[in-house]
Amino acid sequence: MRVMAIGAHPDDVEILCAGTLFRYKARGDRVSVCILTDGSAGHKKISAQELAKIRKQEAEQAARFLGADFYWLGIRDEMLFDDEPTRMKLIEVIRRAKPDLILCHAQNDYHPDHQAGYRLAFSCAFIASLKNVKTQSPALTKVPYLYEMDNLTGIGFMPIEYVDISNSLTKKLKMLMKHKSQLKFLKEHFGIDVVEMVEVQARFRGYQAGVRYAEGFRLIPRWSAVPTKRVLP
Repeated sequence: MRVMAIGAHPDDVEILCAGTLFRYKARGDRVSVCILTDGSAGHKKISAQELAKIRKQEAEQAARFLGADFYWLGIRDEMLFDDEPTRMKLIEVIRRAKPDLILCHAQNDYHPDHQAGYRLAFSCAFIASLKNVKTQSPALTKVPYLYEMDNLTGIGFMPIEYVDISNSLTKKLKMLMKHKSQLKFLKEHFGIDVVEMVEVQARFRGYQAGVRYAEGFRLIPRWSAVPTKRVLP
């Protein structure tokens, strides 16, 4: 399979679905990561321009650690909208990656960029199959399956399917720790140890699924893109 994870910010994919992506990689699937914004708002001391460079470098390092193809849209942080220019950029990326399955933000996530990321993934995964919408790459031959990832701390999100990440949690956390600038900012700004938060949430979802650690997902069902068998690893 070809699997794409779409995150609004650098580190979103690591927090929400990296354990599952490592499971896909372990079984030989091709994985890609697409980051929509430049992450430039997430610091008190580093300028937006400099931070964007740092966060792109960190995201690239994380993708290399996973062994994933990497796509960077570079939209200004906190200014992500489901508009035509952004749709066209994401449609091209989806067509280049040719995913069978896309993991995206939950519709009810707390952050406006995450909600916009959901709407963009929902729209562009379908539009990427339409030949009359022209981009550099050809249209997909099939609409990818679309799954919502869990949201931060699981507020208001009840998974329908779980992935056992007991054997990939360590790699997930190591991938997350590539984002040094953001981990430091979140500790100083919110008093949150993100690595600890992610492990606790994985343990909580693991309790629900009857395993040590898990990640939760929900299929977004729509015509022509509903699997007849399990496609999560």
